[in-house]
Amino acid sequence: MKSVFKFFLNLVPRPLLIRLSYIIRPILELFLKGKRFTDPIDGKSFRTFLPYGYGRQRPNVLSPSTLSLERHRLFWLYLKNETNFFTKNLKVLHFAPEQCFLKRFRKLKNLEYTTTDLLSPIADVKADICNLPFENNSYDVIFCNHVLEHIPDDTKAMQELYRVMKPGGFGIFQIPQDLNRDITFEDDTITDKAERTKIFGQYDHVRIYGRDYFNKLRSIGFKVEEVDYTTTMSYSDLDKYRLAKGEVIPVVYK
Repeated sequence: MKSVFKFFLNLVPRPLLIRLSYIIRPILELFLKGKRFTDPIDGKSFRTFLPYGYGRQRPNVLSPSTLSLERHRLFWLYLKNETNFFTKNLKVLHFAPEQCFLKRFRKLKNLEYTTTDLLSPIADVKADICNLPFENNSYDVIFCNHVLEHIPDDTKAMQELYRVMKPGGFGIFQIPQDLNRDITFEDDTITDKAERTKIFGQYDHVRIYGRDYFNKLRSIGFKVEEVDYTTTMSYSDLDKYRLAKGEVIPVVYK
């Protein structure tokens, strides 16, 4: 099973992988049905989750039903329990929309919901995050999760995110982050895909963010809260939902 997933992750182009996942998901959901672990996004339970990861794989982290990972499930729980996202009338911009959220967010009658990405086949607007086709102060909420680590000029991308967010708005900008690293590491001379995977964790990442990520967002103008939402949960819930203890959610405000 692990070798099959590793093959798909590393060799199948991502747009095709997205389309194929819609086909195989119902099969996985039926095969792995159980009571041990629960996906809080749809409430379904399984005897095990699936492995996931480019290069080194993490066991028991990919939900068979929503295809969510640890960060998606943490994001969902925070939104549901700590924000008015599901009840207030909001204009929302969502970058690189994740499958586990896309249809659910589109169905929410309180949202004016727009998705954008440069390559994703499921996004509404094809756009470069460094040159967005949206007016200033347009959106109440912006989600930009696991995108910035792909962008060579992340400063320009952050400036664009700030520009299109409304005053009083908020966003969640998750990134893969090494909290033991004070300073972000990047080296654009590393171009070999295997070497990039080894050093950055994925072949199409251009940096490893450290703790200075939060201050970089602040330097753009955002107010930033470094939310470790896992501290509010019991060990049994962390295990039940398969969350990564200590993962920080970057919540930003304008």
